[in-house]
Amino acid sequence: MESKSGSSDTPFRPTSPAVGFMPPQPVVLIGLMGCGKTSIGKRLAKRFDLPFCDSDQEVEEAAGCSINDIDSVFGEGAFQSGEYKVISRLLAQQVQVIATGCFSFTYEVTRKLIKEKSISVWLKADIKTLLERVTGRKDRPLLEAGKEDEALLKMMEDYYSLFSESDVCVQTYDEPANITVDRVIIAISQFINSKYPDYHVLKSV
Repeated sequence: MESKSGSSDTPFRPTSPAVGFMPPQPVVLIGLMGCGKTSIGKRLAKRFDLPFCDSDQEVEEAAGCSINDIDSVFGEGAFQSGEYKVISRLLAQQVQVIATGCFSFTYEVTRKLIKEKSISVWLKADIKTLLERVTGRKDRPLLEAGKEDEALLKMMEDYYSLFSESDVCVQTYDEPANITVDRVIIAISQFINSKYPDYHVLKSV
């Protein structure tokens, strides 16, 4: 099990699907491609009865082109700058669940913003889980066919130490998504209890 507060890396079997608390800040999901930010995020938002937002989609809508084309259209660094502005806007809105791009938390200014304005949740996955989810996918332009493992291992080496600065860490497994969501909710409630001792968190989870 992870040693940090609010972490959870062991399988959890829920006793009740109900959620009896509301996060005091937006919940931001971070992690590498294939860790489940979108699928888990949508289910998590539904359980909390909160809006869900994918920051990559918001960046593309704001730019009017795909993420892969933003820097070539608007100049080097345009994507990173645009992503910061979009996430800043989203965090200033109502409490919601936000799935970020796989590199969002690796940029210092964006990482600082997320740490200050949200509850950050790292969906941590091992190489086997990631490979099962991304191999053969045509919507992963950063992964060269046949060399997905090399690229992912390099990302894990480069970025997992930064991801560990998140408020909450939950290990993701090859399990039903709703089981992972249950474990995320438990980890978030534990974090809130430790950081906001006067905030009434749990009725049932």
